[in-house]
Amino acid sequence: MRLAVIPARAGSKRIPGKNIAPFHGRPMLGWAVAAACQSGCFDRVIVSTDDPAIAAIAREQGAETPFVRPAELADDHTGLMDVMAHALTAVDGEAEIACCILPTAVMTTPKRLREGLDALLADPERDYVLSAQRYPHPIERALRRDAAGRVMMDDPEHLSTRTQDLPERFYDSGQFYWGRAAAWRAKKPVFTARSGLIVLAGHEAVDIDTPDDLARAERLFALTVQDRA
Repeated sequence: MRLAVIPARAGSKRIPGKNIAPFHGRPMLGWAVAAACQSGCFDRVIVSTDDPAIAAIAREQGAETPFVRPAELADDHTGLMDVMAHALTAVDGEAEIACCILPTAVMTTPKRLREGLDALLADPERDYVLSAQRYPHPIERALRRDAAGRVMMDDPEHLSTRTQDLPERFYDSGQFYWGRAAAWRAKKPVFTARSGLIVLAGHEAVDIDTPDDLARAERLFALTVQDRA
């Protein structure tokens, strides 16, 4: 069985009610539910939440809410590993593959989810496949300021290195994480040599933490709505 798990707890601080905030005609998590359902990848799409209001909206959007997430797994310090392990135990001990899709990942498309599944299945040695994006500039050329405002390089040895001679670097885009159920249950780390990347273009993901992030996501979504397939 293949399972989609969308973790959507209550209690967002910087954007109150973020997971169900209106976004282009749907509650925000509704876009993650829609992408999962339309991808054809999953036998079940569930939302893991501690909040009855979120659960009701999740069901309206087409997801299942077969359990209530315990309060001890719904605070600011609970990691995705614990949430995923709990969901797999609570829903079905026989699931073979599970994908964690973040509820604010409104730019997620069915196509990218299918690519992630294909990449996981293509290599039996892989535990996970996650979405990522390229750093727009080599991190070796990063600058920082001290307490007095003085500027210095993080890595002075690369002062004269051409940017094209530096390696590509990637960061977790916070969109989706495909994984083998055994790896989730064992809480194996994601960022290892046993993981693969689906590299998204810069306009394909926005990590929504602040009102500015939300405004940017709304603009990008409007420009790329034709790609929701």
